[in-house]
Amino acid sequence: MIGNLDHSTLQQLWWLIASVVGSLFLFLTFVQGGQTLIFTLADSEEEKSLIINAMGRKWELTFTTLVLFGGALFAAFPLFYATSFGGAYWVWMLILFTFILQAVSYEYRKKPDNFLGARTYEIFLCINGSVGILLIGAAVGTFFTGSRFSLNLYNSVTWHTPFHGLEAAFNLFNLSFGLFLVFLARVLGAMYLVNHVANEPLVKKARKATLLNLLLALPFLLIILISLVTMDGFAVNPATGEIFMEKGKYLHNLLGMPAVLILLLGGLISVIYGVVATAFLGKNCGIWFGGLGTVLVGLAIFSLAGYNDTAFYPSLTDLQSSLTIHNASSSKYTLTAMSYVALGVPFVLAYVAYVWKLMNAEKLSLAELAGEDAKDMY
Repeated sequence: MIGNLDHSTLQQLWWLIASVVGSLFLFLTFVQGGQTLIFTLADSEEEKSLIINAMGRKWELTFTTLVLFGGALFAAFPLFYATSFGGAYWVWMLILFTFILQAVSYEYRKKPDNFLGARTYEIFLCINGSVGILLIGAAVGTFFTGSRFSLNLYNSVTWHTPFHGLEAAFNLFNLSFGLFLVFLARVLGAMYLVNHVANEPLVKKARKATLLNLLLALPFLLIILISLVTMDGFAVNPATGEIFMEKGKYLHNLLGMPAVLILLLGGLISVIYGVVATAFLGKNCGIWFGGLGTVLVGLAIFSLAGYNDTAFYPSLTDLQSSLTIHNASSSKYTLTAMSYVALGVPFVLAYVAYVWKLMNAEKLSLAELAGEDAKDMY
């Protein structure tokens, strides 16, 4: 059946697959959000260790999913990968550096003869959860605001700014996108602590943190939504492949793709309900509503950027250098082969879900941190 799909359908399918992976990554940033709560929720070393070890059990998932997202884009849309990672390399290098800091921090924070001290590694975790997520949000924001690059006849990229991607963080929309993701990650991190930690004083503070960080995220969400429905977009003529500016393009995408509008509204409602359930109803399951909502919002954002004849990586320097899911994709043969391999992904996800359930079978407590396995804790 897959072999009978035409090239255009495969391109849309792989944009959907990449979008799903990217949206799952956004959910898993609860780890980064939890890391930024170390200095705001913990009133003692014990509470700090609870937060770090709760997040430490899942930190590899976030990093692995980010790598998988990059790998999916590299395989399915190699021209985008080459253009973005080859041109905007400073922003991607900084993002990678913050994730290296995260890995090193979990490995060495509690090691004996740690000459930097545990607090230094805790600051590193905070940098990963704030600066790293902010830059990722700014990079995703360029799907709508564009970047200053051009491609020659041989698809060699030239970046027309010395900042090589860092300039994205100085755009209001991109900055708002990044800050929204930072506070959303903190909301998810707090909800995960409520679900996973057996320490009532810490859980009580985490419940309050979910509401506070949602309120802090709302102004940036409003900027994003207002911008999306009012800004001009980068449209594609499906007959010629020509890129042109279209007034209200992303509003047209929302109205032209009702399923995307439903995903966006449903996702936002789900996140809000997760916060209400956690902060006001005393429930511990808010992370699942918040996580589902985050995935749905992520799918809506990526769909707005890539579908309905839209350039998902626009060029502000040369409109015709802008990338679409059609001109940036791999060949039909490559996408077909990858699609067969992707049939095994649900089994991998099922295994991850099974392991997750086993790891979360019991809530993390101070007794566990002081038990016989204490030497293996973060």
